[in-house]
Amino acid sequence: MEILSAEARAFVEDLQRRFGPRRDELIARRADRRAEIAQTGRLDFPVDTAEIRRDEWRVPPPPPDLADRRVEITGPTERKMAINALNSGAKVWLADLEDANTPHWSNVISGQVNLHDAVRRTISFDAPDGRHYALTDGPLPTIVMRPRGWHLPERHLRVDGGPAVGALVDAGLYLFHNARELVARGSGPYLYLPKTESHLETRLWRDVFEHAEGALGLEPGTIRATVLIETITAAFEMDEILWSLGPYAAGLNAGRWDYLFSIIKNFRDRGPSFVLPDRAAVTMTAPFMRAYTELLVATCHRRGAMAIGGMAAFIPSRRDADVNAVALAKVRDDKEREAGDGFDGSWVAHPDLVGVCQEVFDRVLAGRPNQLDRRRDDVDTSAAQLLDIAATPGVVTEAGLRGNVSVAVRYLASWLAGNGAAAIDNLMEDAATAEIARSQIWQWIHNGTNLDSGLPITEAMVRRLLDEEMERLGPEYAPARGLFERVALSEDYVEFLTLPAYELID
Repeated sequence: MEILSAEARAFVEDLQRRFGPRRDELIARRADRRAEIAQTGRLDFPVDTAEIRRDEWRVPPPPPDLADRRVEITGPTERKMAINALNSGAKVWLADLEDANTPHWSNVISGQVNLHDAVRRTISFDAPDGRHYALTDGPLPTIVMRPRGWHLPERHLRVDGGPAVGALVDAGLYLFHNARELVARGSGPYLYLPKTESHLETRLWRDVFEHAEGALGLEPGTIRATVLIETITAAFEMDEILWSLGPYAAGLNAGRWDYLFSIIKNFRDRGPSFVLPDRAAVTMTAPFMRAYTELLVATCHRRGAMAIGGMAAFIPSRRDADVNAVALAKVRDDKEREAGDGFDGSWVAHPDLVGVCQEVFDRVLAGRPNQLDRRRDDVDTSAAQLLDIAATPGVVTEAGLRGNVSVAVRYLASWLAGNGAAAIDNLMEDAATAEIARSQIWQWIHNGTNLDSGLPITEAMVRRLLDEEMERLGPEYAPARGLFERVALSEDYVEFLTLPAYELID
């Protein structure tokens, strides 16, 4: 299979030439919006799109194989993990070329090979230990591919002297090789769109999809996209995001971990009222998180779009019954809350969690494929509720600070080694975890935050904890330490840690 055939490369180069300049303008617009937030400390629902929010309109109904999304398993496109995800019994496999995937060029290309084979049900793998992995007979999860966010470049594919946009490379190669095959098999090319910050960015995706469908000979509206609402700015534009995608809109997802990262990033210098406590203390029951998820369900169901819940990152233990019991109980509680709120499905990160999630949603759905008929007209979310960070219970502890240092360094080491989905402390972590951890540390230092003991959090304190962590981990973690110091302890805040990290790979 030649992923970078002349025809495939020409297709991606055409996307880059047509849409790359607009992407660059939208990235610059992000910086302008962030500067406005820094100055005013405020966000609100846009005045100029109020009519979109007021009017009654709906997105097209979901295609048959996206009508039931009660359990979605997420994971990278690494070959063995892809097979395990496809054999998991989930309704959807989120094939992740984004936060769970280090964009080593080998990962980018092999991921496309694995997706090509998965679509055609020819994917298999022979492990070094002699075990053979292949697809089971019968129905498989619907594939929904997640490309990289708009901000990431792909320097290995250059167009007119500059790097291509990673999102256009990922989506372009996937659509070119698989869209027509998926349609022939009774499915379609479905995508998750990450890191969206405004409806103008999803409008760009709509234009990409319209052009791609024309170039590939697809019927209009064949491509369908679910948008991750994982930035605080996108939370104020949920209606507009669905409207801007038009016939391509399939739903919204509550990308909870990146959402926390986005809040910290955007309000990092606005004082104590925007400082969050320990990461572990910020649960989905915090008032501002409840406001966000309830608004998402209400918006989706008013518009006929699917509302998909957040990640259950716990990894069940097949060796420790106590760890396993705790993990399963937490996952069950999380999914019961989501199903009760009206979500149509949710994410899990491990095959052993599929059954728990399905059981919860089976009970609530009671024979229906989804909850699109459940309008949440009781929800009336204000801007103040979305930004009520100060009402979050909890404190900042030394254990929480140590945990952020430890998890960030260990994850960054895994990412640099090529593994974007890392099992750490019985959790499946991706780049969002490291983003929260390092951003909290930066915010705590720059806002004069004290530990619950009364000690101020300083750069010197963090470096002392980092030294202690390195003694435990060993010298092979030195590159990860250097990257951590750059994104957590620099005077200037780094917008995405994956940008300097990308400079260190390949």
